[in-house]
Amino acid sequence: MNTLLAFKLTLVLLLLFILFNLARALFVLVKGESKVPMSQYLGRRVIFSVLVVILLLLALATGVITPNVRPY
Repeated sequence: MNTLLAFKLTLVLLLLFILFNLARALFVLVKGESKVPMSQYLGRRVIFSVLVVILLLLALATGVITPNVRPY
């Protein structure tokens, strides 16, 4: 498997997991009754968001992905 494809797949899966945790926190907020606090889901979302940013910075530093030089 290509390194770029594996990296993109990892990012997409992490972003889907972030959205899933955000939806779970919304459900706990609306429902009101839950054994697990809403902050647990929001904390997971923040941790995985930081992980995505770190992975993007590492990929830029190692040359796996390259920034767009001319955006227009």
